[in-house]
Amino acid sequence: MNTARQLILIPLAEKEADLVPPSLEQAREFARHSKAENTLRGYRSDWRDFCKRCQGQGVCPLPASPEAVASYIADCAGRLKVGSIQRRLNAIAEAHKAVGAESPTLAGIVRNTLKGIKRMLGTAPVQKAPALTADIRAMVDVTVDGLIGLRDRALILLGFAGAFRRSELVGLNVDDCSFGKDGLTVTLRRSKTDQEGQGRRIGIPYGSNPDTCPVRTLQTWLEQTGIADGPLFRSLNRHGMVQPHRLSSGDVARIVKKLAKRSGLDPAIYAGHSLRSGHATSAAASGASERSIMLQTGHRSVQMVRRYIREGNLFRENSGGRLGL
Repeated sequence: MNTARQLILIPLAEKEADLVPPSLEQAREFARHSKAENTLRGYRSDWRDFCKRCQGQGVCPLPASPEAVASYIADCAGRLKVGSIQRRLNAIAEAHKAVGAESPTLAGIVRNTLKGIKRMLGTAPVQKAPALTADIRAMVDVTVDGLIGLRDRALILLGFAGAFRRSELVGLNVDDCSFGKDGLTVTLRRSKTDQEGQGRRIGIPYGSNPDTCPVRTLQTWLEQTGIADGPLFRSLNRHGMVQPHRLSSGDVARIVKKLAKRSGLDPAIYAGHSLRSGHATSAAASGASERSIMLQTGHRSVQMVRRYIREGNLFRENSGGRLGL
């Protein structure tokens, strides 16, 4: 039995689809769209890994026994972070839910094993360094001439000013951008926390310095490339010609790391998320309120954005500086 195929996240084979009533196949199609594609992709990979281990152990992965799952995550603890282990448990749970089977992830032995892993390994996430305003200026200064450098400047400046996630940034189309006298209005049609596509509008004010103004830089990118519709940020071939397809989330991370290295920063500690966290941290250090930061970042949890604010205020509001030492 090919257990991976029983997972609702995996499309049916053509010969099986012929035997399924149209209404049921439509229901499955809706179910497949109940989660973000990146999440589904991760689940598929995690599910295949679990099936592979079960095959090697000679045990059934679907339905899986609680003991098999507990043993699996114990093995994962030697090579994966706690967050990755939790995602693998989520994938196993989704596979069982898809076929109406009780999830073994709810069993006491699995929960206690995970609790022990968390206590031994810790749950603090490894955060990439925020790219602060000075870092962004340094990155802009080291971009190359030509369209590639112009694209890179537009991408990091807009990503920083708008506090966008990588997927949000590369998912933008030209039609999502409206230029006005006060700046740029970006319509974010879908995001990680808005899977139903309600959308929200984000304002990007003009910068005081033309060289680091995200609005003017983006306008120049569109004017010089002639891009009038479709993806906002695109790849270029080796001849410097703009291609029709959009950049990927991984491309954002590579561009940030490339510019960090050129500007003398450690590329290992910077990534695509550094633009978003850098906005929140820099804004907090400049005295921006929680509310204004959350309106820009789209955070729904004040606890999450306060983590960035604490970083920004680490020395600005530090009681240690009032001790008279």
